[in-house]
Amino acid sequence: MAKQYPVVDSVESFEKALAQVRKAQQQFAAYTQEQVDRIFQAAAIAANKARIPLAKMAVEETGMGVVEDKVIKNHFAAEYIYNAYRHTRTCGVIEKDDSFGVEKIAEPIGVVAAVIPTTNPTSTAIFKCLLCLKTRNGIIISPHPRAKGCTIAAARVILEAAVAAGAPEGIIAWVDVPSLELTNMAMKEADIILATGGPGMVKAAYSSGKPALGVGAGNTPAIIDDSADVLLAVNSIIHSKTFDNGMICASEQSTIVLDGVYDRVKAEFAARGCHFLRKDELNKVRKTILINGALNAKIVGQKAATIARLAGVEVPEDTKILIGEVESVDLSEEFAHEKLSPVLAMYRARDIDDAFDKAAQLIADGGYGHTSSIYLNATTRQDLVERFAARMKTCRILVNTPSSQGGIGDLYNFKLTPSLTLGCGSWGGNSVSENVGVKHLLNIKTVAQRRENMLWFRAPQKVYLKKGCLPVALDELKNAMGKKKCFIVTDSFLYHNGYTKVITDKLDEMGIQHACFFDVAPDPTLACAKEGTKAMNAFQPDCIIALGGGSAMDAGKIMWVMYEHPEVDFLDMAMRFCDIRKRVYTFPKMGEKAYFIAVPTSAGTGSEVTPFAVITDETTGTKYPLADYELMPNMAIVDADLMMNAPRGLTSASGIDALTHALEAYASMLATDFTDGLALKASRMIFDYLPRCYTDGSHDPEAREKMANAATMAGMAFANAFLGVCHSMAHKLGAFHHLPHGVANALLIEEVIRFNSSETPRKMGTFPQYAYPHTLRRYAEVAEFLRLPGTTDQEKVDSLIAAIRELKRQVSIKDSIREYGIDEQAFLASLDDMVEQAFDDQCTGANPRYPLMSEIKEMYLNAYYGR
Repeated sequence: MAKQYPVVDSVESFEKALAQVRKAQQQFAAYTQEQVDRIFQAAAIAANKARIPLAKMAVEETGMGVVEDKVIKNHFAAEYIYNAYRHTRTCGVIEKDDSFGVEKIAEPIGVVAAVIPTTNPTSTAIFKCLLCLKTRNGIIISPHPRAKGCTIAAARVILEAAVAAGAPEGIIAWVDVPSLELTNMAMKEADIILATGGPGMVKAAYSSGKPALGVGAGNTPAIIDDSADVLLAVNSIIHSKTFDNGMICASEQSTIVLDGVYDRVKAEFAARGCHFLRKDELNKVRKTILINGALNAKIVGQKAATIARLAGVEVPEDTKILIGEVESVDLSEEFAHEKLSPVLAMYRARDIDDAFDKAAQLIADGGYGHTSSIYLNATTRQDLVERFAARMKTCRILVNTPSSQGGIGDLYNFKLTPSLTLGCGSWGGNSVSENVGVKHLLNIKTVAQRRENMLWFRAPQKVYLKKGCLPVALDELKNAMGKKKCFIVTDSFLYHNGYTKVITDKLDEMGIQHACFFDVAPDPTLACAKEGTKAMNAFQPDCIIALGGGSAMDAGKIMWVMYEHPEVDFLDMAMRFCDIRKRVYTFPKMGEKAYFIAVPTSAGTGSEVTPFAVITDETTGTKYPLADYELMPNMAIVDADLMMNAPRGLTSASGIDALTHALEAYASMLATDFTDGLALKASRMIFDYLPRCYTDGSHDPEAREKMANAATMAGMAFANAFLGVCHSMAHKLGAFHHLPHGVANALLIEEVIRFNSSETPRKMGTFPQYAYPHTLRRYAEVAEFLRLPGTTDQEKVDSLIAAIRELKRQVSIKDSIREYGIDEQAFLASLDDMVEQAFDDQCTGANPRYPLMSEIKEMYLNAYYGR
């Protein structure tokens, strides 16, 4: 005896049924994947076995469609859906990546309200029930009033098979006496809506206040190109259009045939049993397609002969399709509408562009987002496939495929998801643009464990060092590289005082041609770089040597980029990034035209081993620190012979600059064991040797060489750990008030150390390896390495600040910005601009304490007044 279920025909009975489904779903949510898969298979088998009786019931009850075709649809809904998801994990952890610390966990959504159409009353019910069982969701079904018997029968078959396989009682429920009230109630009370039906019902689903998966109307055009296989095209369209008497929403509603094959296509349709309506018949059928502007329900899913009789037209009983040859694609033409029956519009197109225009208009008039189709030679006319895909605003674009069977997926293309709910995206007013499947009925929880990103250490391919090493290192240009033309970038002081001679003598000895650009200013400008690039383009070197301090090397790097890649945009190169590996702008590949060698003449900048360059926009005065590893020199030559006679002011400023490089690299959030060693060793060497360099100059070659090495080591440290807010502020202080860069850093570094040392900062920096504020300890480690006194970390940091102050005193660095003659009113007038630009400076991102602009302002003021 068949099991009896409570009748749902009122608000009270609906609420009771919904409560039972919710209770069952909460129990079902705890099932394992193995339990779910067993239930899923049992339900699919039961639905498959019932495919014929359910098809008979659907046709008998609705009076629409073809039993044999509904059998296929039921079979598809059971077999293809089961096959598509049999191995899909929908319970618990469905994806895991231990390396990245990510796992994804599938959870059911809850209760699904499923609205079932009269056109596919059993196959859609099977489809939706199976999806819900696979995803551990409960489902309550609202059938169409004219198809409630067969829809409920399909749901009952699946429910009983699922329960027999272990599913909770009541996991599937239905409305026995459908009404607008109960349908709206189902949509409002469920957790998600799976809606298939007419535009009004789908709109109501989306207006319910609950998440909805709905479909749009279909008005599929099918273009037949000159290159098409006419036999394949015509028979595919007939196969699709007659399937279940044209009730699948993806079925062709119009065919647009190019003039060159129009007559052949027409003849083929006629030969295959299709009837072309004469002019008088056309008007009769037009009046039958639409009633009061809406599709006539009496023609939906009926045979062609039945529709003809309704229109008062005589055709053979076995007529497959009624075809109306029409011209207008506007909604005023009844044949331009979706017809859900074996009635087809046929258009003649003068060329492919005309065909595309007509198809686009038909879609716009009632098929946005659904499906479009084209027949052509896919081997020789792939260009048309691409043009067609670009032009059509549909989510399914089918090529040489019957659209009814092709659109539902997995029949004519095995990678198109099988589904009886075809999303139409935003074009069709839908939330999904693909064939709906199990993923749309799952909530995915992503568990993301903290992971530290891969770090790096990058340096020039070759770094040569030792007093007097320059000529020996240059031997490689001829012996190992075969270079022929070398372009030297330097400043006028070095050029006129013979610093380039050791290079040019060596190049002459090796027979390498050379040219020199020596107009680099202390703060190189973009205009200067462009002028140098112009000279470089005229000379066409295969090697560039930048000789000097940071200015010459920075200018050389920019010229190198412009020489190799004249198409680059400076503002793009200057674009800020949070992580250099993820920057929006990708620097072009460097070194393909010229090998870049950096030769420092001062001990401080570190530019010879860094991927950085600072350039000034002469029109605005803004300094831009550029950063990319493509800017890393290919070779660095650190020869202290070039630094012996550096003036005291340069020695002082560049030496303190190198110290700030080491200190900021050590405090940086990106610091590593590799950079720490370099930063610490460089710091100690600077404290030991900078005062000797400043006092004795060329008379202490050991100190000069140690400072040269220390500056390059500090450069390697910050090339990989990056800098911090001290350099951000120094860049702007120098740009606005023309203080030497090293002096600007010296005036700010004490303030920055105090700022960064806070154990309770208002904001800390964001980087995965920087777990919590600990910069006080980092600075204390520097003090310990320098053998400075102190019992607590704070005492050690105080000793570090005192040692820096004493070092600055020894090399004649003043205590405040004001002491350098910077007018107070001018300073205060520029302060807000400096603050904002310093905040936005590229160096700020690696600072361990994230600075608020008000905090930067306070540091500037303290440094100005020497507080």
